[in-house]
Amino acid sequence: MSASTSQDGDALLAAVDARALLSCPSCGSAHVAQVLGDNGGVSYVCTSCGHCWS
Repeated sequence: MSASTSQDGDALLAAVDARALLSCPSCGSAHVAQVLGDNGGVSYVCTSCGHCWS
């Protein structure tokens, strides 16, 4: 396996780990989408209850 493939795999695992830890602070659901905020920052929205936060 090439070094770039290994690095890509590591980045993907890190993204999956971060997602697994993310849950809605309102309802606790893990069904959360990452979206771009109005000012270019990152915001999140719960696809279960509609709660938004950043």
